[in-house]
Amino acid sequence: MIRKCLFPVAGYGTRFLPATKSMPKEMLPIVNKPLVHYGVEEAMGAGLTEMAFVTGRGKRAIADYFDISYELEHQIQGTGKEAYLKGIRSILEKCTFSFTRQREMKGLGHAILAGETLIGNEPFAVLLSDDLCLNNGEAVLAQMVSLFRRHQCSVIAIQEVPAEETEKYGVIAGTEIEPGVYEVTDMIEKPSKGKAPSNLAIIGRYVLTPDIFDILRVTAPGKNGEIQLTDALLAQAKRGRVLAYKFQGRRFDCGSIDGFVEATNYCYQHLYPKERL
Repeated sequence: MIRKCLFPVAGYGTRFLPATKSMPKEMLPIVNKPLVHYGVEEAMGAGLTEMAFVTGRGKRAIADYFDISYELEHQIQGTGKEAYLKGIRSILEKCTFSFTRQREMKGLGHAILAGETLIGNEPFAVLLSDDLCLNNGEAVLAQMVSLFRRHQCSVIAIQEVPAEETEKYGVIAGTEIEPGVYEVTDMIEKPSKGKAPSNLAIIGRYVLTPDIFDILRVTAPGKNGEIQLTDALLAQAKRGRVLAYKFQGRRFDCGSIDGFVEATNYCYQHLYPKERL
């Protein structure tokens, strides 16, 4: 049973400077909810209720957001504005939140290893808030948890990208064992042009078995001198099994300005309650 979702949120968000000079990029709002709020809702949709955050300096706003604001609630008590807090109140009632710090920025693999103290020896999900995934049915993470329950191995989310964009992603090669599900045989982090083994790119959703921590501990720095999760996952695939899943849904790259604006427009048109207009 998977109970925990790990959120690596220690990054600087330099593509959104100067806004992220004093504001975590995960707190940037898509209409009226920050990115990390959407991520927690997706984790809840997969049945996960223990949210673990690997944070860094200047990220206190995330912990404050997932807490009660007595002053604000007192000021709006008895007014129509109370309804605006209904969603976050529901999250606070149903979930627990824990936090630890990543003292140095040494890559996603290092961030996940920093979260071991919050996870322990059990399978867990990892969600990168930069990747906003939406659909009209089962949430992406819920789809992956279902796949994990059937196969009991690490599962990573993938999507097809144009060949000229593969250098921006981790890219997998694998054997399709059922529609949209691949057994990973190779994995490369941000391959140079012409070196990608496929156009199946890894996006920010993972379900991991706890042995990934032991692998990360001995994983040497890779691309850009960072400890790459893709390197650890490839080692895990060679020792046992890792599945890649072409998920059902729409993904917005909110780590980029274009993707952030696209997501904002989409959510405003399709998800924002019209009675607030």
